[in-house]
Amino acid sequence: MFSHQASPDRSATQDEIRVEIRRICARFPDRYWEELDRREEYPTDFVAALRAGGWLGPLIPAEYGGAGLDIQEAGAILEEINASGGNGAAVHAQLYIMGSLLRYGSDEQKRRYLPGIAAGDLSLQAFGVTEPSSGSDTSAITTFAKKVDGGYIVNGQKIFISRVQHSDLMLLLARTTPLEQVPKRSNGMTLFLIDLRGVGDAVEIRKIDAMINHETNHVFFRDLLVPEEARIGDEGEGFKYLLASLNAERILIAYECLGDGRYLLEKAITYAKEREVFGRPIGANQGVQFPIAKAWMRLRAARAVCETAAAEYDSGHASGADANSAKWLCADASWETANVAMDTLGGYGMAREYGVERKFRETRLYQVAPVTNNMIMAYIGQNVLGLPRSY
Repeated sequence: MFSHQASPDRSATQDEIRVEIRRICARFPDRYWEELDRREEYPTDFVAALRAGGWLGPLIPAEYGGAGLDIQEAGAILEEINASGGNGAAVHAQLYIMGSLLRYGSDEQKRRYLPGIAAGDLSLQAFGVTEPSSGSDTSAITTFAKKVDGGYIVNGQKIFISRVQHSDLMLLLARTTPLEQVPKRSNGMTLFLIDLRGVGDAVEIRKIDAMINHETNHVFFRDLLVPEEARIGDEGEGFKYLLASLNAERILIAYECLGDGRYLLEKAITYAKEREVFGRPIGANQGVQFPIAKAWMRLRAARAVCETAAAEYDSGHASGADANSAKWLCADASWETANVAMDTLGGYGMAREYGVERKFRETRLYQVAPVTNNMIMAYIGQNVLGLPRSY
């Protein structure tokens, strides 16, 4: 059957991580995720199991109580969750948000928050960037943090903010200088690590009724007082700091897509072997067999770029081109595999009990989130190939 295959140079640590995550996931079979999806509920028991195993702070250095792992190993965790039929989105933000805090947070911020996050006592899952009027144009955000004595007053709104109702902390990007007053569009934005506990009416959360990701929200800020010590790094440099999280986000989402692809491909292979029509397995027909084989090759190729991007990130080298390419290729490969699985199972693919329709919906998200694949192509065209700017 289809499974992750360790390359000759893959560390023992990664293989051990995959085995342990599979062991945890085995306690949460498809029916667990199907029922959660049906009831639109958060996987509380699954997250608790990860917490008990110490898997909620893999990127946090050991000095703060974390595992001190790298992005490749964190990716292995998310891939195995998705390959098991689960949904790594329940915890993935907590992993990639770490980039900005670890690289640009103050020593005091790290001492205050990282041990609690590593122990599972604090949750950092809310990532406040996207706004209703700005979409993919992050420089056009209007949520504003006005400087006052001792801190900032924040007003504005964010949209498609996942799992904020389950998060103690939020990484928030806000303007501290109006767009029309900055020499460069990416200037004048500041990053904050906000403690959501006890904010009262200053933060309002409205759940969005969505086809997938039933934990996504519209968030409103009304005169929220944020202490100065919540600011990450220097004022006005938030977009630069945010990039540390965004490249990690692209890579980790790519690993999740690989996991989705593995799950869906396994479903297609199993069904093609077992389902008989006209006296033989449908997998014997090239019209069924060839798309499955093609999906397998697409996933293998996408993995190669994903692992290259992760290795670059871990080495500290600039990885924007490969991080974005990994997200594009893995999202594309998983979506292609989802369609192949749906075609292979036919009508049964629509039935909840087979798991395909749920993963079909889940992996479709990554064509447009956390960055649309069209924006990635624009990034590659303009920043890598030197073509004229298209927007």
